Amino acid sequence: MLPKNGSDMETIILEIRAGAGGNEASIFAHELFRMYQIYSSKQSWNWKILDDMVAELSGKGIWEKLKQESGVHRIQRVPKTEKSGRIHTSTASVAILPVPTKKEIEIRESDLEVTFSRAGGPGGQNVNKVESAVRILHKPSGVVVSSREERSQMKNRERAMSILLAKLFDEKRRKESETLSRERREQIGTADRSEKIRTYNFLQDRITDHRIKKNFHNIESILDGNMDAIVKAFQKT
Repeated sequence: MLPKNGSDMETIILEIRAGAGGNEASIFAHELFRMYQIYSSKQSWNWKILDDMVAELSGKGIWEKLKQESGVHRIQRVPKTEKSGRIHTSTASVAILPVPTKKEIEIRESDLEVTFSRAGGPGGQNVNKVESAVRILHKPSGVVVSSREERSQMKNRERAMSILLAKLFDEKRRKESETLSRERREQIGTADRSEKIRTYNFLQDRITDHRIKKNFHNIESILDGNMDAIVKAFQKT
């Protein structure tokens, strides 16, 4: 269950990483990030970019609508740079991480290694002249997080801590699930992020979700943030 912030407000961390497929995988990852950003705007959720393809979302109903997005997304299409017309298959991983309260995940300052650097930015802006970017290593788990979008070092540290809390909470939930569901996973698969959950086939203009065995059409529209059909399909299952 997703922790609540305030009344019925929820907060999650969205993290997307390019997988197999080189430059095409990176393009696909950015397309997915843009899709979720537009969809969030349509839902009137708060969207805050924390790092490269890492964002914090807050609002009502976020977890229920996006929890099924975690996993490996696969795309099949002919890249614009492909002269021979060959179909390329690329992947990107999506993580939807609920942000817990500090009471649910305790982190000791002695377990953290915090470093600062100059944040990247265009054209010699002031953000580049001070060490505002924050990188945090959680030594017991080896988890590394960073935030560089804020001009304030303190705010970037707060954002990075939110990411860290979410990742440690996700790992805690995963371990608890393993303890409770070992037999079931042996029968249906691990269902972890190494298994593809959805394929975007551009030649057939079809998105297939392999978990509910359902197809969706008009890929371009869906990548433009019109995800309602997919979200509603999962709410019915």
